[in-house]
Amino acid sequence: MKINTRKVLSYAFTYVVWIIVTIVTILPVYWMFVISARSRVELFNAPNLIISSFYTQNYTNVIYDRTFQSYMMNSVIVSTGNAVLVTALALLATYALSRYDLVGKDNIFFTTLTQRMAPPAAFLLPLFLLYTQVFAFGEGRARWDLYDTQIGLILLYCVFNLPFAIWLLKGIIDGIPVELDEAAYVDGATTSMVIRRIILPLAAPGLAVTLILSWVFAWNEYLLAATLTNFNARTITTGLAEFVTVTGTNWGEMAAVAMLTLVPSLIVVAFAQRYLVAGLTFGAVKN
Repeated sequence: MKINTRKVLSYAFTYVVWIIVTIVTILPVYWMFVISARSRVELFNAPNLIISSFYTQNYTNVIYDRTFQSYMMNSVIVSTGNAVLVTALALLATYALSRYDLVGKDNIFFTTLTQRMAPPAAFLLPLFLLYTQVFAFGEGRARWDLYDTQIGLILLYCVFNLPFAIWLLKGIIDGIPVELDEAAYVDGATTSMVIRRIILPLAAPGLAVTLILSWVFAWNEYLLAATLTNFNARTITTGLAEFVTVTGTNWGEMAAVAMLTLVPSLIVVAFAQRYLVAGLTFGAVKN
């Protein structure tokens, strides 16, 4: 049997490249786990990637800490609320852009995307001034302060995640034949029925991907949460900064918190991973 040397070398080179990429990707996470498993004395010894003993106190200190529990709960509520709200709004927006002959809809789509192009730091000052002001409504002057609130963070993350979600779902909704909508309208269906019974089932993989990515983006966000929260709505990512004190940095507990923040993301992705490939490729080729 004749062996194609060039093909074998090509496969070998590809595998070597992927092995290197995998090591480079996993090594920082593993090194963080090593730090979380060591005491303060062991951390200042010579660097070593091998874990000889597991120092569990780093994890127990943060797990049973009420402040850590509060930060974790805030992150779960804010991320989940933002992901659900963004996905629902993006579905309605992309359906309107895809199905209705709106005047200047291409300009609307492009203008929406421009909101995601600017770095979040560019919005810090106006957002801080906006969120620290107390809004007054009606004659009774009912007040609603968005600073250091969960609803404030949920609405804030919509500003940055919604354009991305609309861009992601646009191709998916365009890939669903409009003839299905027309057939449903002939049978007497309303727009809400078309969305519930036709669009939702067919776009489920894409909606799952949008939900997951919106959730992850909100979960990992640090800059805006650190600026627009104080204590009540602080998220777990901003809580990491509290381990840096004037007397030193508690690297072990900081690494333990960082490892624990990976767990919810892994759970979310694990439950919805079967939708990921289908959702990312759905709508790539328009029917």
